Amino acid sequence: MIQKTIQSHCRHCGTDVTSIPRGRPVQGPSWEQSDGTPRPLGVTWLEQEQAYNFAIHAGSARSVTLLMYLKDELRVPWHSVVLDPLKNKSGPIWHCRVPMSEAGDAEYYAYQVDGPVEGAALPWHAFDPEKILLDPYSRSIFFPECFNREAARSPGSNAGRAPLGRLDVCRCPFDWGNEPRIRHGSDLVIYEMHVRGFTRDPSSNVDASNRGTFAGVVEKIPYLKELGVTAVELMPAFQFDPEDNNYWGYMPLNFFSPHHAYSSHHSSCEQHSQFREMVRELHAAKIEVILDVVYNHTCEGDHRGPTYSYRGIDNDVYYVASSDPASPYANFSGTGNTLDTSHPTVRSLIVDSLRYWAKEMHVDGFRFDLASVFSRDSEGNINLQQPPLFDQIASDPDLANVRLIAEPWDAAGLYQLGSSFPGQTWMQWNGRYRDTLQRFVRGDAGMVPDLMTRLYGSSDLFPDHPSQSFRPFQSINYVTSHDGFTLYDLVAYNDKHNEANGQGNQDGPNEFSSNHDWEGDADAPQSVRDLRKRQVKNFCCLLMLSAGTPMFRMGDEFMQTQGGNNNPYNQDNETSWLDWHRLESNQEVFRFFKQMIAFRKKHLSIGRSTFWRDDICWFGAEEPTVDMSAQSRVLAYHLRDSRNCCGDLYVMINGSKEARPFVVHPRDRDWQRVIDTSLPSPLDIQCDESSPVINQHAYRVNPRSVVVLEQPTSHTGDTQR
Repeated sequence: MIQKTIQSHCRHCGTDVTSIPRGRPVQGPSWEQSDGTPRPLGVTWLEQEQAYNFAIHAGSARSVTLLMYLKDELRVPWHSVVLDPLKNKSGPIWHCRVPMSEAGDAEYYAYQVDGPVEGAALPWHAFDPEKILLDPYSRSIFFPECFNREAARSPGSNAGRAPLGRLDVCRCPFDWGNEPRIRHGSDLVIYEMHVRGFTRDPSSNVDASNRGTFAGVVEKIPYLKELGVTAVELMPAFQFDPEDNNYWGYMPLNFFSPHHAYSSHHSSCEQHSQFREMVRELHAAKIEVILDVVYNHTCEGDHRGPTYSYRGIDNDVYYVASSDPASPYANFSGTGNTLDTSHPTVRSLIVDSLRYWAKEMHVDGFRFDLASVFSRDSEGNINLQQPPLFDQIASDPDLANVRLIAEPWDAAGLYQLGSSFPGQTWMQWNGRYRDTLQRFVRGDAGMVPDLMTRLYGSSDLFPDHPSQSFRPFQSINYVTSHDGFTLYDLVAYNDKHNEANGQGNQDGPNEFSSNHDWEGDADAPQSVRDLRKRQVKNFCCLLMLSAGTPMFRMGDEFMQTQGGNNNPYNQDNETSWLDWHRLESNQEVFRFFKQMIAFRKKHLSIGRSTFWRDDICWFGAEEPTVDMSAQSRVLAYHLRDSRNCCGDLYVMINGSKEARPFVVHPRDRDWQRVIDTSLPSPLDIQCDESSPVINQHAYRVNPRSVVVLEQPTSHTGDTQR
């Protein structure tokens, strides 16, 4: 039976939506009540009119039909509206108004689009009037039981098998409480996390219904607090194609809706409220929430891929074309297509999406996948001036205090790490830091000069000069990420073992790993296991001692392994899920990570807002000058605490296979040893009064180890972060 009453409550949770505070209603022209309005894009519920407004950008289309579906009939629409271009179109935007009396019990909607229109300015089209098309601005996606990716790839209709937008998008008020909003400074430590992989394994001990969901993350917040991280960077949480065999989520279907499978209940209310609850509770724990976002391509792939949305709506607007008729889509993303982020429509889509997640979902920052794609124009050429998307983001007041992080390269060879990246104030994933640390700890020759630069904050990439004035914290320092080995696998495998991915072990990056003379775990001698553990500690220690912003991937703190698979993008199984039993068996490493994070937070001089400059003095092992020869694998430095708040540090790094005596400079003071990665726990890190005093002028640093001495101060300086 079709309802004729007004919609004054949420269909899922029963909340009275008429009580939601809203801005003053604007009295528009009377024709808007029949024609609709071109803004905002997407579907908008108008409480005063008890009507929906629909708007979609399809400038080259000849015809657009709105389809509305009942819950139990997903093949044949309950209500259809054929839009009249002479009254339901303003410029490139089609729009209409549908009162509740006509919409009735319809819960889902989509479009059918045909074209091109006569005289269309753009020549490259992929219209298919039979395809059911998803609104790019949908806030929540519904997948029918018969959803089928192949139906979107094949000729003919995919009715009943296509993703649909929800009309019942949650409008319920969400209680953010007294949610604190914080931006960390010297204490920022980023933890890269996959929502599903974090708690999906039963060993996580979260409630069975919450495993692999936003609610599962909430259950693990006490663990994150104990570890000490102050930001989580969530791998893609936007809605992605559930049939694309991409566990990581880097094949986005929509840029406004949370991924449906990350909620324990798939209603629109729960999808949004569970994400918001996760953000609220992380904020209560003083943990920032950063989203890994993919605005460089979509899940529609190349000409052989599915037509879900963008391709069938306005192909030439959304995608960059190639000059090869056999492969018509430019592939700067490595996934089959590239969004034309220089086009005003695509730019608006991206900025609207960012604004939505920042304002409505309270997200603190974004990490942009393959952000150098934003430097390309509609022809795919590199724009070395200021690409328009960066200006549009920078000028949006709603994004003024949002953390922006770039992966400053693309899949076609454009590499813009450092000052060449157009977003001058953005933070950037520092791939050079990763490579240098991997090579030095592995024992490669000639790495000392580069190691000095990376420890200092990579001023060669982020110049400390008044003409540019970069800051060290703009360098996101990391040794491992989702792209590559886990930290443990980096010290346990010489070769990648990606056979399960189905690409003949040809996929995945080539990294600077070392198995320490034994491939994998099986029957590895205890001496090898001990050395691997020490190397993991070395990586952690150097990461937390470096100027810049540290980041590590989930599970590295307890030596998570993927069995040597360094590209498990399609492994939604035990390969990728965290094995929490390893936390129990590797408590020594977990303790070291936890203590190192606390040590960094205590010593504000490490993660300061400016470069170390005159507060750093570099030394060799026994000589007062650094040995920068190709054979050298040793380095020491004295970092002064110019603010007198936490004490000077003397760091001795021995990357060689032999023990080396280090002379401690200056010699006119006593030091406490707080870290020695060669020692067993708890002697490996002692950040309290029990730290032994070193009153001699030399210290024997064991092979492949890092030693840190501290000179406590009784002075109290400015500790503002």
